[in-house]
Amino acid sequence: MPLSARVLTAGKVLLLFVALVATYLLFAAASMRVALRAREVQVPNLANRTAADANAIAAPLGLTLKVDETRRPDPKIAAGRVLAQEPSAGSVARRQRVVKLWLSAGPRTSSVPKLVGETERAAQLRLAQDGFTLASIAEIRSQDAPDVVVAQNPPPKSGGEQVALLVNRGDRGESYVMPDLIGLVGERTADALRAHGFRVAVVGSVPYPGVAGGIVVRQNPQAGFQIGPGEPVSLEVSR
Repeated sequence: MPLSARVLTAGKVLLLFVALVATYLLFAAASMRVALRAREVQVPNLANRTAADANAIAAPLGLTLKVDETRRPDPKIAAGRVLAQEPSAGSVARRQRVVKLWLSAGPRTSSVPKLVGETERAAQLRLAQDGFTLASIAEIRSQDAPDVVVAQNPPPKSGGEQVALLVNRGDRGESYVMPDLIGLVGERTADALRAHGFRVAVVGSVPYPGVAGGIVVRQNPQAGFQIGPGEPVSLEVSR
């Protein structure tokens, strides 16, 4: 067979092989796209539904619901019904995607609730649910009812949008003012604090040009803060 005929035949074979590979890749890409789309669903509109009704709608689509514990007041949507969702209705999501829900607390309470006697966490949740803003938290230390709200401003049943709380942190006995540890040797400083009953951890090391290794470059709590024995102290040292 002449050389030119051989070259022509080899060219045809190569062209056929390239065409087959391209066809395979095209079909593979199309199949993958179809498979990915089969795993995608359109997020339904769950607004104004109860959590149970929302779950009954989302579960067949392969979506999982997570209800935020903080409720938001709304004048139009009744308490316990979906006020907002993420991802939004109509968006496309993969199956097994978590849809976060916020429930309504109903119409906003017109007067400040009674928070004295509640734990700090419970008081904050109550304020958020009733649509009030936490203005500030002041602290006292007493043996009576630790971590409980002992006073509030404004008082219960009064008007206003912001509420300040006074929380009893409990009597922790002897307390100290946190010293400035920056520049000290980390391990030696940690041992000295542990000897006084503090829980000290060297949480990491960071490069610090011009400073020898093992020197404290960050501390928590910072210098000047009050701290009692048994409270945690974290140090970062240079390397």
